[in-house]
Amino acid sequence: MSEENRKRPPLGIRVQDHSTVYSGYLKVDRYKLSHEHYQGGWSKVLNREVMHRKEISAVLPYDPDRQEIVLIEQFRIGAWAGSWPHPWLLECVAGVMETGETAGDVAVREAQEEAGCVITELELIGRFFSTPGGSSELINLFCGRTDASAVGGYHGLAEEGENIKAESWPLADALALLEDGNICNAKTLIALQWLALNHSRLRENWRT
Repeated sequence: MSEENRKRPPLGIRVQDHSTVYSGYLKVDRYKLSHEHYQGGWSKVLNREVMHRKEISAVLPYDPDRQEIVLIEQFRIGAWAGSWPHPWLLECVAGVMETGETAGDVAVREAQEEAGCVITELELIGRFFSTPGGSSELINLFCGRTDASAVGGYHGLAEEGENIKAESWPLADALALLEDGNICNAKTLIALQWLALNHSRLRENWRT
């Protein structure tokens, strides 16, 4: 990569119009905007819709003593609408950040609500947009230390329509899910791939 590319300054954006076109379970805004080109000058005026979502916190619970992780399984409307053959997906725990909460607060709370897990330590894996071509959703992804010995059963908040199964998996079996194509959502793929590279270090750092 050239020195010029590495030091390129932020590129400009001009917004001509902004309106909310739908507000329900999700919120969709429409923008008319143009942006600077890399080579100089400006793009034509673009019409773009964006699904606005609050910031998300997600956590992969990991038991370093038992070498187990915890995954949840629940129905996902997007997978169903996209004709995925089994729209009950294996996932990390995740939830929406509300005003005044930190990403760590949400990770701990959601692990308890969705999986019955008590998280005692957290390590940030990373922050990323789930699908920046059409959504503002930003995910804070963690690995969290837990005791998986008593994990299992059905969880979630009835008032939110949640029906969630939690289950502990031997780490080797969970990593095999990646190879078999049984993990089909980005946050869980990233978390498991990260844990494959870091579980030995975590096990050392999180010794009982």
